[in-house]
Amino acid sequence: MADERTAMDDAVAKVMSRDLRMVTPVTSVMNAALTMRLADVGAVLVMEDERLYGILTDRDIVVRAIASGRDPATTPAGAICSRDLTTISPTTSAGQAVRIMREKALRRLPVIDDETGRVVGIVSIGDIAIERDRQSLLGDISAAPGNV
Repeated sequence: MADERTAMDDAVAKVMSRDLRMVTPVTSVMNAALTMRLADVGAVLVMEDERLYGILTDRDIVVRAIASGRDPATTPAGAICSRDLTTISPTTSAGQAVRIMREKALRRLPVIDDETGRVVGIVSIGDIAIERDRQSLLGDISAAPGNV
């Protein structure tokens, strides 16, 4: 009998990014944006004392800082990052991660080790799209080189 498992059955540990970019709550938004640009990523994890404090996305910077008239050089990342976080474990299936993303309108989910409580990765909708079907429009776009 053929293996009927699909990429959606696989644990997110298989597709998550482990090369994490992190800042602290007191890092300026400008420095956080520079970190994003240099790493060609759309989000950084905001960490305090080795624990997840929040997540800061490029959209947060635009909407919560720039469009609100805040100075990115003096505004701390902790003041505008998303704090109400949904996280998953490395053993969560890609299918379950997609359901969570859909239900909560999220594009990224931090992955937390159940035993240590430490961040071990982040999975994005693009990561799952590449794994599921690299030839799909989202998979193709997500796999393309950055434009920095």
